[in-house]
Parts: sequence; structure tokens; C-alpha cells
Amino acid sequence: MTKNSAPSAALLAPPRLGLRANAAQFLLLVAVNALVGGVLGTERTVLPLLGDREFHLGAYTAALTYILAFGATKAITNFLAGTLSDRYGRKPVLLAGWLVAVPVPLLVIWAPSWGWVVAANVLLGVNQGLAWSTTVIMKIDLAGPHRRGLAMGLNEAAGYLAVATTALVTGWLAARYGLRPAPFLLALVYAALGLGLSTAIVRETRGHAHHEATTHAAPHTPLSTGRVAALTSWREPALSSASHAGMANNLNDGLAWGLFPILFATAGLSLTQIGVLAALYPAVWGLGQLVTGPASDRHGRKPFIVAGMLTQAAALALIALADGIAAWATGAMLLGAGTAAVYPTLLAAVGDVAHPTWRARAVGVYRLWRDGGFAVGALLAGAVADLAGIRAAIWVVAALTAAAGILTWTRMYETNASRKRRA
Repeated sequence: MTKNSAPSAALLAPPRLGLRANAAQFLLLVAVNALVGGVLGTERTVLPLLGDREFHLGAYTAALTYILAFGATKAITNFLAGTLSDRYGRKPVLLAGWLVAVPVPLLVIWAPSWGWVVAANVLLGVNQGLAWSTTVIMKIDLAGPHRRGLAMGLNEAAGYLAVATTALVTGWLAARYGLRPAPFLLALVYAALGLGLSTAIVRETRGHAHHEATTHAAPHTPLSTGRVAALTSWREPALSSASHAGMANNLNDGLAWGLFPILFATAGLSLTQIGVLAALYPAVWGLGQLVTGPASDRHGRKPFIVAGMLTQAAALALIALADGIAAWATGAMLLGAGTAAVYPTLLAAVGDVAHPTWRARAVGVYRLWRDGGFAVGALLAGAVADLAGIRAAIWVVAALTAAAGILTWTRMYETNASRKRRA
């Protein structure tokens, strides 16, 4: 073998795990996920009001069809993203997610009927399911087993701070230029940037997961996708508890997305004030994850999950009781704090338990359950609001969230291996 044909030591070296070793790619993926969140954020303030004011949707159930379409599609796509990224690699799935994002704002801008908006949210669900799921999987790949909480905190913080910032900006744009098209032009910019960065700079990370599998303490037993789905859905206590808690979490997020802006508008708040309230919740959620994610690496996942679910329930009760911007702002911040405690720790818990060889599929199944909460929340909240009003819908979701927190407390075990060793 000649000198030029001999494989270099660099090519033979296994991938290095850890945030410091992969800092450049990790931070790039944080930026990419911020763009994914930004696309979602263009709808948080404006779309509920668009259905009410331009399309004159009289029933809450009809108005929330876009969240139902988004949640159902995203849930299914999450599941497929995990399977596809194991089979074909992470980067092709990420690129597909960005390609699907491009027509979303155009459909909303040009929509002559509400059906176009629903169709746009089907595509938005595909975009979020492919792109967000894949950035989660890629960051878990890069981080290795020791700093998953921090990795997920940074990932989810970037996404939801972008949701918050965009919700605030689109509220201002809508107040100044109208509900269409200005607020949705931001989504086109985000999609172009995300597609460009993902194509040119993001690198494949599946090799990191394969390398981690060779050093994993648990022996590798090949599992079918059906077996992974069963473990994550009901058979494995920690995985299934995480799935059910995640569903309850997004049930109340779907309620906040779809009905809070209408509740605030009926109280006479301006578009700018509604934008501020719509931004407060994901802003606290996003910033809080910078604390809760790494803290769960030190103190365990379960305490944050249980406390977060119960805090969310208390926040929803406060919002149902309140009748003014100051109290609603307090409730929104409390809801964000509870969600910040739950969101990265649930993902980290799934990463703790699932073997690297089937972890991407487990994340996909977990996110299938979690984002199915959007669809369940849209149906449930819409039906209750039509029968008894928005505040009654908030009370029902608060009760379900509290019940999910109690179930997690009784059924889930601590998944953080280092925390269990210290205990």
C-alpha cells in the first residue's frame, strides 16, 4: 500500500463524544433549532386572531383545527423522523424538514379560506417533526452520556426563545401592518437560513451514536421498531411515564397557543399586549431550560418533571381565575417556569434509558406521544370551550396536567445514572 493510499489516523479515529469536543457543530445545531422555533413562532400570536377576525370562525373547535392538523401531523412525523434517521442518517431528514417549511408561510399569506391555513399547518407539522426531532437526536449523539440535560436545555432554550421573540415581533408587525402578510414573511427568512446552514455546514452525527453503542454499559440487543414503541409507550416505566407527561405538557401548550390570544382579545387587550403575553410564556420556558437542563444532570430528572407538571397546573388555574394583564402575565411566566422544568428533563430521561442503537426511535416515539398532545388539546379544549367557555377549558386542562404530574411521581424512577450512584 502506498503512502498516499494508506488511510490516515484521523480517518480511523472514532468520533469524540462530549459538548466540548463537538462545540462547533453543537452550537451550529443550536442556531438551526432556533430557526426551527422561529418558524413556529410566526403563528403563536397572529393565527388565532386571523381565524377570528378575517375568517370569522364562530366555534372554538373549528378555530383550533389548525392546531389539530399541526399536532397530529407532527406527532406522526416525529415517529418517522427517529426511524428514518436511524436508517438513512440524521442530515437527510433535517434537510427534508427544511424543504417542507418553505411553502408554509406562502399558503397562510395567500389563503382564501381556512382550509389553506389548515393545509399549511399540516406542512408545518412535518417541518417541525423532521427538523426539531433531528436536531434533538443530533445533539444527544454529540453530547454523549454525561451532559444530556445541558444539551437538551440548550436545544430547547434556543427553540423556544426563538418562538417567544418571533411571537413578540409578529404581534408588533400585525399591529403596524396588519395580520397578513408581514408577520409571515419572517418564516420565509427563517426557512431560507435553516436550509442553507443545514445544507452547507451541518455534518452527519449517526457515527457518534454508533461509537457510543460500542462503549455502552448495557449489552446491545437488536430491537424492532414495534418493540421500541411498546417500551416507550407503556412497558418501560420511565420511558412510558415520560411519554405520558409529555403529552399532558403539550395538551396545555396547545390550549395556550389556540385559546389564550382569544381570551385576551375578548378582554379588550391590544395586539401589542397580546403579543407580549404570547411571548412571555415561551420566553420564560426558553430561558428556564438553561438552568433546569444542566441542573437535572446534577440532581436527577424526576424532581424537575414532577414539580414542573404541578407548577403548570397551578399556572393554568391562576390564568382561569385572573381578569387582567398583570395577573395573566404572572400566570404566563409561571406556566413557562413549569414547562422549563419539564421539557429538557423528559428528553434527557429518554436519552438516559434508551440504548444508543435504538435511542433515535425511542425519541421519535416519545415525541409522537408528546406532540399528540397538541391534537388532543385542540379537540378537548375546543369542545369544552364551545360548551362552557374558554375558562372552563383551562380548568379541565389544569386538572389533567396535575393528574399527569401525580402519575409520574408514583410510577417513574430516577433515570440519571450518576444521580442514582450518588444516592
